[in-house]
Amino acid sequence: MNFTNAISPSRTGLKTNRWLQLFLVVFLSVWASTLIGTTDMNNWLLENTLVFLFLGFLIISYRYYQFSDLSSLLICLYLCLHIYGSKYTYAENPFGYWLQETFTMARNPYDRIVHFSFGFLLAYPMREVFLNWLKYPIWVSWALPIEITLSVSGMYELIEWAVADVFFPEQGDAYLGTQGDIWDAQKDMFLATLGAVLATTIVSIIKKSMKLNQTAYTGKAST
Repeated sequence: MNFTNAISPSRTGLKTNRWLQLFLVVFLSVWASTLIGTTDMNNWLLENTLVFLFLGFLIISYRYYQFSDLSSLLICLYLCLHIYGSKYTYAENPFGYWLQETFTMARNPYDRIVHFSFGFLLAYPMREVFLNWLKYPIWVSWALPIEITLSVSGMYELIEWAVADVFFPEQGDAYLGTQGDIWDAQKDMFLATLGAVLATTIVSIIKKSMKLNQTAYTGKAST
């Protein structure tokens, strides 16, 4: 069971990739549990609209490009965090309430965690797509995940507004989960962008460290 990353030379198909099979089992199990145990079916459907679209993209694009195991793990983690929030609504998430009580926070922070995770967990898979699939220049593969995270976060906030205020006003409070914070949308966008910046910075530091170690080892071996 080889665990591949963005620079791994090869990928394996679903039938032979045990890691990808494991990630699928975990995600589908969590997804099913959120549907069975949801406290608000309308909110569950609203929150999972983008999940259905994202899964559709992954299924259609699989024939053209297979993500590395590391990217698949990060995608799985993010989707699990998101769908767990859809089970109870973000504002009423039990884990968020536990954090709120434990650390004496003013609000349930679960939605903040998921928005941060959007940038932090998906920046690496986005970089992989631009670098290995679309063959963009290296500097573009570093910059675009941050820019796209900010853009998508802004678009998501507009979609939330449209859904809550125009299409389903009765679900507005549960779907938005602002918890009385007038700056909720701006803070969510900031946290998502911060997550992407941190992720790309960490990956950059690791890559530079690996390159320095390889250079040092090569130089020592040549002497």
